Amino acid sequence: MLASLPLCTINPELKEKLRKFRFRRATNNAAILMKVNQQASEIILEEELEDLEDIDELRDSIPDTQPRYVLISWRISHPDGRISYPMAFIFTTPRDCQPQLQMMYAGSYTHMIKECNLTKVFQVRDLEELDDDWIQNNLVR
Repeated sequence: MLASLPLCTINPELKEKLRKFRFRRATNNAAILMKVNQQASEIILEEELEDLEDIDELRDSIPDTQPRYVLISWRISHPDGRISYPMAFIFTTPRDCQPQLQMMYAGSYTHMIKECNLTKVFQVRDLEELDDDWIQNNLVR
């Protein structure tokens, strides 16, 4: 069986940021937004978001016309008083984006999941889906 090759490489500096993010000890909501540099066929850091107040702030940071990879760490307060900080990988892929760009993201999707080494992986087509209910339904479990 042939291993699938990613269409894009991951920038080495981004790889290091992802590793540090996975082992962070901060207690705030945070995210890393990643995009594809089409000219270089490379996945690069777009923005680091620290101290996110709510999911709306995250949603407003993600473009609604282009795909993005998003790695989040979210503070969850459980009914029994426990606090957890689950991490998740989100692939946002709007319906009306350029087919070539969408193909570059889709072709590197599996490679990014392996690099992030997370089990909570989601695809979001419409950014309006990202709300408090989405957090409760997907990250609390």
